[in-house]
Amino acid sequence: MRVHVVSDVHGNSRDLAAAGAGADALVCLGDLVLFLDYADHSRGIFPDLFGVANADALVELRTARRFEDARALGRQLWGGLDRTGVSRESVIEGAVRRQYAELFAAFPTHTYATYGNVDIPRLWPEYAGPGTTVLDGQRVEIGGRVFGFVGGGLTTPMRTPYEISDEEYAAKIEAVGEVDVLCTHIPPDVPELCYDTVARRFERGSAALLHAIRTTRPRYSLFGHVHQPLARRIRIDGTECVNVGHFNATGTPYVLEW
Repeated sequence: MRVHVVSDVHGNSRDLAAAGAGADALVCLGDLVLFLDYADHSRGIFPDLFGVANADALVELRTARRFEDARALGRQLWGGLDRTGVSRESVIEGAVRRQYAELFAAFPTHTYATYGNVDIPRLWPEYAGPGTTVLDGQRVEIGGRVFGFVGGGLTTPMRTPYEISDEEYAAKIEAVGEVDVLCTHIPPDVPELCYDTVARRFERGSAALLHAIRTTRPRYSLFGHVHQPLARRIRIDGTECVNVGHFNATGTPYVLEW
């Protein structure tokens, strides 16, 4: 059995179309939407609306952890758009819908997907075709092994679209229970898995996920979210914990075989 796993697609539909080649199934751990590419500030919804110079400024503020200043810049820019009579919600949703139409069309048959923190879950049923199974706090058998899926991220100052409380996240982890492969968007709360070496900050990992790994001992814990982690994989007791990579940048899936 061969399963390819991707995460943090962020608009890379070209490579996504080939990600399932040679695999029995494709697993996607979310973050399909590209709001702003931190490596190329000309790509994404934000620069399309407000230009590259403003994208440069926003990235600089966020990287410096000046989140209130970043929000103030956002309010100023969106305020100008609001004065045109077009709501920011409709503009963002329209852009996300265009990305989703292209990305979901690239999924091969036998795709199993969960949400990332920048995704909008309520839109997914409109775009997920019959060959794509969306799971969140749920389990599925793939090739004789049980996979559990938990999507989304935890609350942060970034206020991305699908952030939930620690309690809600823990409840989804508990609902999944014992599995062979535990698939999440965010990593367990381990410093070397949560620190982004380029952004120079810790992303939020889940303590509930770490507890589940230690108590239920899945064969694998697979996740993404942190684009340039200090460590891409570590072992916790008998569980191989793997950041499957920043697919937007690499275009290469992680391969799981048994």
